Amino acid sequence: MSNESRAVRPVGVVVNPVSGRDVRRVAARAANSTPQDKRNQVTRAVIGAAAGGAERILVVKEPFRISSGAVAELRLDAKIEILDVGARVRAEDTERAARAMREADCGALVVLGGDGTNRTIARVWPDAPLVPISTGTNNVFPTLVEATLAGAAAGLVASGRASLDEVARTVKVVRVEFDGQPDDLALVDATLLVDDFVGNLLPFDVARIRSSVLARAEPAAIGVSPIGGLVCPCGAEDEFGVALECAGPAEGGRSLLVPIAPGLYRSVRVTGWQRLELGESVAVRGPGVLALDGDRERRLRAGEEVRLRVVRDGPRVIEVERALALASVRGAFLDRGAWRDSFGT
Repeated sequence: MSNESRAVRPVGVVVNPVSGRDVRRVAARAANSTPQDKRNQVTRAVIGAAAGGAERILVVKEPFRISSGAVAELRLDAKIEILDVGARVRAEDTERAARAMREADCGALVVLGGDGTNRTIARVWPDAPLVPISTGTNNVFPTLVEATLAGAAAGLVASGRASLDEVARTVKVVRVEFDGQPDDLALVDATLLVDDFVGNLLPFDVARIRSSVLARAEPAAIGVSPIGGLVCPCGAEDEFGVALECAGPAEGGRSLLVPIAPGLYRSVRVTGWQRLELGESVAVRGPGVLALDGDRERRLRAGEEVRLRVVRDGPRVIEVERALALASVRGAFLDRGAWRDSFGT
């Protein structure tokens, strides 16, 4: 692909400064993801993006100075811009950052956060081109990938050295449809809990799980996803979803030992499950709290109905290994001459 035929677009870096730092980490014996950890990852991602061909890299100003601190002493052959979206360490910060990156026509986003961070971006930018790096608690959607390589993959796509069609896949999501209210989505699972409350950050009490629809039901995952994965495995590439029905400890069903949080196995009683074709609708009725990717966000009144569908119309996730393999074949990393990749030099 020649320089004349490819459009060079910015790479955006979006960081949730509080991902991996809530009470769930304590309750689940998981390590905290500190601001310094994230700052180091942003530095590596930015260096990787420049190496991949990005000529303009956008980061977001926020009170922890994670991104701005990460790039403060960098000298690269790429222009680095710090966007001020009015971040105040609130839930809407990620939405504002995603909107700003979309308006800037970013060709790829490197996202440091968990399932919830990426879901927030998908709400604002449904087909966002993402390289998600896991820093949350229960992560199924983002992966543990070295930030340097994640940034390089983003840079390859944004610079046009690799196209989205070649190295990215459109992911499945769970569409959540309400009567008289805006629709919502989950990237992994939508789950109905009884006797719970909106905003609860503790790991799920599995005895309260009643229904769940999963875009991904993976045995080698943490959270609700492996409940489905132990009865009907369903990965990111599979063209179907899974619906589950669960019960309390004295209500029968098949008992499964599930890693519901890091370092935390619990017995879950599954009373029924079915494979869902893409687009097939399942009705879930209250009372209860609807959790989306583990975040308890909506209360359903008694008899209130919500419809859940698994569809493949979510964000486009850039596959790092595929992008780098293609770059190798094309010689994208042949040394282009003097290239600054250090602090202050």
